[in-house]
Amino acid sequence: MTRAAIYLRISRDLTGEGLGVERQREAAEQYAAAGGYEVAETFTDNDISAAGGKKRPGFEALLDALNSDHVSVVIAWNWDRLTRNRPDTVRLIETCQRANAKVALIRGSDLDMSTPSGRMTAGILAEVAQNEIETKGERQSLAQRQRAAMGRPPKGVRPLGYTVAGEVIEHEAEAVRNIYAAFHTGASLRALATALSGVEREDLPHVPRMQKHTRTLAIERNTKRVVEGFEEKPVPDDGPWSPSTVLGILRNPRYAGYSTYTPKEALSNGDRRRSWRAQILRGDGGEPVAGQWEAIVNPQVWENVQDRLDDQGRITNRSGTERKHLGSGLFRCGVCDKPVKAHSQRYRCAGHVMRSREQIEKFVVEVVRRRLALPDLQDLLPRADEPRLREIKKEIDAHRARIARAERDYDSDDEDVRISARVLNRITDEREAKIRALEEERAKLSSSQAVSGVIDSTDPVQAFDDGDLATRRSTIDALCVVRLHPHPRGRKTFDPDTVSVEWR
Repeated sequence: MTRAAIYLRISRDLTGEGLGVERQREAAEQYAAAGGYEVAETFTDNDISAAGGKKRPGFEALLDALNSDHVSVVIAWNWDRLTRNRPDTVRLIETCQRANAKVALIRGSDLDMSTPSGRMTAGILAEVAQNEIETKGERQSLAQRQRAAMGRPPKGVRPLGYTVAGEVIEHEAEAVRNIYAAFHTGASLRALATALSGVEREDLPHVPRMQKHTRTLAIERNTKRVVEGFEEKPVPDDGPWSPSTVLGILRNPRYAGYSTYTPKEALSNGDRRRSWRAQILRGDGGEPVAGQWEAIVNPQVWENVQDRLDDQGRITNRSGTERKHLGSGLFRCGVCDKPVKAHSQRYRCAGHVMRSREQIEKFVVEVVRRRLALPDLQDLLPRADEPRLREIKKEIDAHRARIARAERDYDSDDEDVRISARVLNRITDEREAKIRALEEERAKLSSSQAVSGVIDSTDPVQAFDDGDLATRRSTIDALCVVRLHPHPRGRKTFDPDTVSVEWR
């Protein structure tokens, strides 16, 4: 009796009960009995797609069984259950050819892979399946873009702070606002991740402890499954947040109320940093398409956060950006003007200064508090140029609109309008350079917005005292430049003249 292997697969098992593959199994066993085959092995890939490059353990085991001459017939529901991508199709055809095996399809004809006609038919079926995948992908992409152009929330996993329908979940939204505010005033990704994980941090008092969002989503899915009469699936254990998860929250344009769509070409240039802004869908005039949901974060705050994330100095800092001391990397050496580093209980610049950290911080904090207490504080402090910030945004939108217009002209069917690739590249390069320059200007102008919570407070001194470490560092940086000079030898008392504070 000819030995056969049954292969079972469905792409999505929505219930988790394997009912789809069980129906295939019953049909395959009946088919084997009717054809006089002995079922030697049954291989199953439940809830795994055959369209992409995802590894299918059952399919790999099937190829091993064919290579070892353990079976000579493969029984499957139809060709799509076996494979829907070209690399796996080639592997299956070549393996069956070497083993002189055939493929028996319950919904289709048997294919003898030892013959040219059998292999040709298998190849045609595979191309048809590939075409169906690509056509479906194009249709889904067009639908997603249309949905985004209407400002409707994208389908899929809900982000922290929103329901799937785009409604605000207030306690999560408040956490998102605090994450943005803390990062905006200087907190690092790692510090935010530890605070969200439940590590108490005096410098981040407003960032709450939260269970991982993946766990929250799994619990919500199980609640829905119970209502629908299905069994619950395992819920992942809670664990520490990762800096990359925090980065994803800070990068998401949806929090600023921007409608998003991510075409593949936006990610093809290898520059992930610029692709986040490329996700924002824009109208013909270059303006962002507003989503039909409430923004959790002020758009200008979101833009400022992107500028900080894109800062080259921060990106290339492999040792991390989290600061544990008030003046580390902020105060400067009075000799060489380089930032000093915290070293044990001191601030130091090798070969120039070595100063007591406690004395320096106490002096600087008191000087800044006196500055904040001045009645004409609002007139003395540097302020962001709001009109110029709005103007910069319009200029950036105009440059992006010109790039979009050039891309349309390049693809135009009208020969009088169509431009060459050389012209398109020239326009794109010129406009992108202008956009980068404007973004750098915007980052400089908006730097003082990071301390608006202190400056605009009814009691700036108290707001400064109550602020976390990042807020106090940002306030000092916005107000002044602090330089540490060598302390006179032999003098034990602190000399305030050895610390210069230059107001901006």
